[in-house]
Amino acid sequence: MISVNNLSVQFTGTDLFSGVTFNIGDRDRIGLVGMNGAGKSTLLKILCGWQEPESGTIVMAAGQTVGYLPQEMVPDSVGTVLEEAMTAFSALDDLEREQERLTEEIAERTDYESAEYTRLLERHNEVTEHLALLGGSRRQEQAEKVLLGLGFKHSDFDRPVVVFSGGWQMRVELAKLLLRHPDFLLLDEPTNHLDIVSIQWLENYLANYNGAVVLVSHDRTFLDNITKRTIEITAGRIYDYKCPYSEYVVQMQERRASQMAQLTNQQRQVAQIEAFIERFRYKATKAKQVQSRVKMLERMERITVDEVSSESIHFQFPPAPHSGKIVVEAQHLGKAYGDNQVFDGVDLLLTAGKKVAFVGRNGEGKSTMAKIIVGDINDYTGTFRLGAGVQLGYYAQNQAAMLNLDKTVFETIDDIALGDIRPKIRNILGSFLFGDDDIDKKVKVLSGGEKARLALAKLLLTPSNLLILDEPTNHLDMNSKDILKNALLQYTGTLIVVSHDRDFLSGLTDELYEFRDGAVHEFKGDIMEFLEASKISQPSQATHTSQASQPSKARESYEQSKERERERRRLQNVVKQKEQEIEALEAEIAAKDEVLATGTAQSPDFYKEYQALKTSLDQKMAEWEDAVIAAEG
Repeated sequence: MISVNNLSVQFTGTDLFSGVTFNIGDRDRIGLVGMNGAGKSTLLKILCGWQEPESGTIVMAAGQTVGYLPQEMVPDSVGTVLEEAMTAFSALDDLEREQERLTEEIAERTDYESAEYTRLLERHNEVTEHLALLGGSRRQEQAEKVLLGLGFKHSDFDRPVVVFSGGWQMRVELAKLLLRHPDFLLLDEPTNHLDIVSIQWLENYLANYNGAVVLVSHDRTFLDNITKRTIEITAGRIYDYKCPYSEYVVQMQERRASQMAQLTNQQRQVAQIEAFIERFRYKATKAKQVQSRVKMLERMERITVDEVSSESIHFQFPPAPHSGKIVVEAQHLGKAYGDNQVFDGVDLLLTAGKKVAFVGRNGEGKSTMAKIIVGDINDYTGTFRLGAGVQLGYYAQNQAAMLNLDKTVFETIDDIALGDIRPKIRNILGSFLFGDDDIDKKVKVLSGGEKARLALAKLLLTPSNLLILDEPTNHLDMNSKDILKNALLQYTGTLIVVSHDRDFLSGLTDELYEFRDGAVHEFKGDIMEFLEASKISQPSQATHTSQASQPSKARESYEQSKERERERRRLQNVVKQKEQEIEALEAEIAAKDEVLATGTAQSPDFYKEYQALKTSLDQKMAEWEDAVIAAEG
């Protein structure tokens, strides 16, 4: 268990959070939520020891380990993908040496009843269990299965890590963390660089993880499928909910409504007391009552309501200009990068007003197809054409990174604003939460979320009837994602969206195309229907089940042993309890026997009580016999 006691952290002179206290159990599944800037990432860094708090303590049992995946990092890998993953097992050597030492010490000792001997046995069990979880001699097999689950191919294993993009390098870091199998796993936005298939594999892995998991994520479905507990950081305090995210939202709203009702009642009470004081302040006959009410106000603990920012982006896409019935048409379309044939023989036909999703593993061609449609890629095979009157709007996967870092927020919009739009630039920026103090900031100083909002704002400046969004929810919080989704639902043009966010896609599109194994497969229906129908995560889930089977058996054996010992002690206690109850009944019966021996007549109630005691004694004797048999068994 990790015990967090009275933790306080300051940021730029003000409290980020203060007096925070909670525990993380050994098998907890916790979602850490709160507004951007509330301190979620800071709390994870404190829990893993990367940052020190101003005050408070973090207490953890000796020998327990913590693993942390930050939201952003710069990997310094020098080897191949598999070699880098195998570095996760460096701790195995230390554990094996400790196991040998403990085995020798246990064999030499004879103080079997001592606390120290018991401690040695418990530590030996912990080390043996941890070795089993880490895979022992099956290290390479473990590493390969985790890498495959996270989306790597066998052909990737011998490639240097440095030739992969930053997102794929983050997957290697995640793989190393999972293979180390720490007792407490702290993950900050782990799905940012994963596709739907890998996310589902990770969900299954974490659901069966033999340790505690603490998550920060803007993926509502991911949180709901993993967590059983939600800790909210708000206004410098925390609220602990014993439920997943969606249930937390309902309970949080109920809590704040209750706070408002209590505050209203208290304000009414305070107003009444203050009115009494003001009315009778100068009347001697009421002096005692006035002073009593003054003290009542001084002693009153004032109710506060959590401050929740009402700021959120708000916008709608301009009406889509008219286009022809056919918007996108491709026949036998193919694209290769050198020897890598991404897809081939693709037939695609999109009609006006359609809302479709592109899904599949990363690297299967979703973004490549989007770039062909917008004209960024022209060296393809087959035929492709846009329909008559099509006007494109495009949000690239790296759209935020494509912004000119040396321009200001205002200049970024002003450069492309035309005609009647120009006087509305400040209003447009305000809709995306850029106030007067923000519009003169350089793009280079903006956060990831601010850059994403600025890139979205650019989409509003030119009306389009074909909108292509490639991973538009990266860096957006849940509220912003909901608002974007609502705006897209009202969009009157044709929509193509590439996303790994299942909650965002659910109900947004009515058709999707799965990119898999060099082909594109059409599916009529919603993302949730598609996932249920195709079971695209099944192979990865099976992989994890196999990977986890041996550690699970090791843990099961150890847990069964502990459970048997607990049950044995419980039954022994039951035997002792029954013996005490029997002795008490026998004493009461003996006392009544002495009364009967005098030959004096007794009341009917006396004889009833006497017979009830003997019946109860017979019953307790039978229970004692059952308990003895169970304990011996």
